Amino acid sequence: MEVGFIGLGNMGAAMAPNLLNAGHRLTVYNRTRAKAEVLAAQGAQVADRVADACRGDILITVLADDAAVEAVLFGESGVGRSLPAGGMHISMSTISVTLSGRLERMHQEAGQIHAYRIG
Repeated sequence: MEVGFIGLGNMGAAMAPNLLNAGHRLTVYNRTRAKAEVLAAQGAQVADRVADACRGDILITVLADDAAVEAVLFGESGVGRSLPAGGMHISMSTISVTLSGRLERMHQEAGQIHAYRIG
């Protein structure tokens, strides 16, 4: 499966290698490119832009807060405009209920699938 992964902080950096170990093709993006390069050595592709990590079947985001999620999801080349119709976004970020509702509406309008946890 083709998986995109955005956010390689403490949680994301621990989760992403498991996808590689399970045999998935992984494209990673992180604001700090050096964190993504660590995974390149393990077989991941490094995306230069958010949009480049949104080309696969599934996109996983593990971001710090509402502001970080808004920047990645709603920006001009963000997930909302880049994830293909039928693509699934799994949000593992800690965000508000209000933002989660906005994400759900955005994904519905784009024909995308939004799986999330509120926390």
